[in-house]
Amino acid sequence: MAVFADVETEEPAFAARVRASFDAHRHTFLATLRADGSPRISGIEMHFVLGEPWLAGMPGSVKFTDLRRDPRFALHSGSSEPDAFDADAKLSGRAIPVTDAAERTRYATAAGIPSGHMGFELFRVELDQVVLVALNEEKTALVVSSWRPGRGLTRTTRT
Repeated sequence: MAVFADVETEEPAFAARVRASFDAHRHTFLATLRADGSPRISGIEMHFVLGEPWLAGMPGSVKFTDLRRDPRFALHSGSSEPDAFDADAKLSGRAIPVTDAAERTRYATAAGIPSGHMGFELFRVELDQVVLVALNEEKTALVVSSWRPGRGLTRTTRT
């Protein structure tokens, strides 16, 4: 597993485009697995804090119940309408619950969460794949770029 800093170190331009895709949309889409193994899709506001993607939100949310039971997830940045489409991004890996008070405080301070407002669920993200889907310069084909730890970046063009 990797962290986003690994992507930034190995492929800084790719990482910047992935982050820009997530920053372009306030609401993102989180896929988790229900207890019976079927998929669940949930909205979530994911933010990069301290340079990393984190999953945070209201306690008792079924998406967090799913992640505590099975940490595998996929996160989609959302997409612009076709006329304005530039790129969208996906992260997948494992979400690890953060219960350590010092780490939660460090996150909250960096995220601008006022002290005394620590009643949120928090998960650190470990990545096994980062994907960017974008148009080529001519806007005639999709370019799918995929980064995996130990494998690096690959690109596929689809017309």
